Amino acid sequence: MSGDEFAGQTAVVVGGAAGVGRASATLLSQRGARVACLDRNFDGAQESVDALGPDAIALEMDVTDDRAVVAAIGEAERRLGPIAVLVNCAGITGVTDRRSQDVDIEDFDLVCRINLRGAFLLSRAVLPRMVSQGYGRVLHVASIAGKEGNAGMVAYSASKAGLIGMVKAQGKEYAETGVTVNALAPAVIRTAMVDAMPRTQVNYMTDRIPMRRTGTLTEAAETICWIVSPKCSFTTGFTFDLSGGRAVY
Repeated sequence: MSGDEFAGQTAVVVGGAAGVGRASATLLSQRGARVACLDRNFDGAQESVDALGPDAIALEMDVTDDRAVVAAIGEAERRLGPIAVLVNCAGITGVTDRRSQDVDIEDFDLVCRINLRGAFLLSRAVLPRMVSQGYGRVLHVASIAGKEGNAGMVAYSASKAGLIGMVKAQGKEYAETGVTVNALAPAVIRTAMVDAMPRTQVNYMTDRIPMRRTGTLTEAAETICWIVSPKCSFTTGFTFDLSGGRAVY
């Protein structure tokens, strides 16, 4: 991919304070995009953009708050120009390594509010803008858990399955507008979120990867940047595999 692949484009990266979001924001910036990092953790988002130059900004946003999402998307557009790319990496696992009967409903609801409802709010905020300009790329980070289900992670698995379903529907709804909506389904990417999980849960997931390793942030960011590039123009409503061979359908 050329160094100016995203020249003239504004990319919004949600969950840009760390992990896959930070890696994606960095790569998009290196390839010419003006980048807005949105995250509830403003200090982390600011750290992400500090090295990216004057065409990168950080904004604080709670993805579960409809008004906050609309305001942050509007502010990003006001400061950086029309939004061409949305990369949504916001997500939590919730409490893991528990069977369904032992899951607190409050934890289940929180995971779904962030992982699924938050993704819907983001799509709803950016899609009309993209349609009006005749071009856009939306990418939501889902999970292999949304395809196969991970035991001990019922809330996470359910929320990511819902996200995949949402992407399928939105891809069809906007297929004739110049806007694509896709998802990425990683297996285990070594991030702080994964490091915070119980070792038994991480082993359960990693043991099912045929490559017998975790994915890297670079691998995730490179895949994301291709999906949201102009070159990825005939795929929408699709969930791309990033699972080391665990799920290839």
